[in-house]
Amino acid sequence: MSKIKVIGLDPSLRNFGFCKALLDLETLEIDVTDVVLIETEANKKMAKVVRKNCDDLDRAQILHNAIVRECKGYALAFAEVPVGSQSARAMASYGICIGVLAACPIPMIQVTPSEVKLAATGSKHAAKQEMIEWAFDKYPKAPWLAVKRGGILTPTLNNEHLADACAAIHAGVLTDQFAQAAQMMKALAA
Repeated sequence: MSKIKVIGLDPSLRNFGFCKALLDLETLEIDVTDVVLIETEANKKMAKVVRKNCDDLDRAQILHNAIVRECKGYALAFAEVPVGSQSARAMASYGICIGVLAACPIPMIQVTPSEVKLAATGSKHAAKQEMIEWAFDKYPKAPWLAVKRGGILTPTLNNEHLADACAAIHAGVLTDQFAQAAQMMKALAA
């Protein structure tokens, strides 16, 4: 049992990114097998009829169902945990994301957005495009979201959350929490 199935999580109310991978516990080699983006959108047609909190609840339920479904069959999650917000509306989204992460049905290693950027690019101030480029270069065979422009496959900006979910795994394997979990998993397998 040197390889385990792991999943990276990058939560957002609008775009929740999942990165599914195999992780070799001996070499720490990561093999991305799939990426999934769950998109929720406020119901603009119903904005005058439906209260905002009802819409938030509907979107939170979609994300809850997604995390439970996507984590099924995986041994460990690595999650980029949000750190706050600049506005009251953003704070509501933050709260929903924290609640959804709390519903994660498998053990979870928590990492910060800075740790995620640092693990991927070497800079804790990496831009969205840098993260996407890192992910595309590191895992060219992963099913990234792309469009053809002039015959060339070009990543879309929607890959931001997928790239961050992938980088969350890279950041997570560097933590003391993961080192302890890996030792325990190896001991149980022996």
